[in-house]
Amino acid sequence: MDAPLEAPDALIRPWRMATLVASLVAALELVLLLGAGVFILAKPFARAVREHAQTPAFAPAKKHAAIARKVLVGLPKLTRSETGVFVLNGNGRSGAAAGEARKLSAFGYRVPATANAKRQDYATTVIMYRRGYNAEALRLARDLHVLIVGPLDGLKPAALHGGQLAVLLGAR
Repeated sequence: MDAPLEAPDALIRPWRMATLVASLVAALELVLLLGAGVFILAKPFARAVREHAQTPAFAPAKKHAAIARKVLVGLPKLTRSETGVFVLNGNGRSGAAAGEARKLSAFGYRVPATANAKRQDYATTVIMYRRGYNAEALRLARDLHVLIVGPLDGLKPAALHGGQLAVLLGAR
């Protein structure tokens, strides 16, 4: 009538093993569900982050900032016909610089030369100016509806072929 000592142990061990196996399966399912969730949500989240970052970059300039710039800059010293504009194609579209040169000539600007930029992947059009010609650059920006105006960056004044301004054409 005595039961062997191993019998109670034998009844407990299968439950322990079953619990461990069930826990491992649950942990594996959790990892797979988390991976699927990240895979499904990563693209919309990345898109939302990118749009959030681009919103301030492409927002229109504030009017009071433009007014303050006009007060600090003053009036242009040169007329449109005296202002030379060097046109650089930075968007990769064939003939874009020549087309922009025709547009500038129609506005009355002098276009000494056109060329391709070193890179062809610029996103936005930029107007750059030689020292002392920022008022002319702001006038050109207003004529072309360009939002970004700054001093020469990456170009030497001699590279402008006698001009005072440079227009770097981007995709927009």
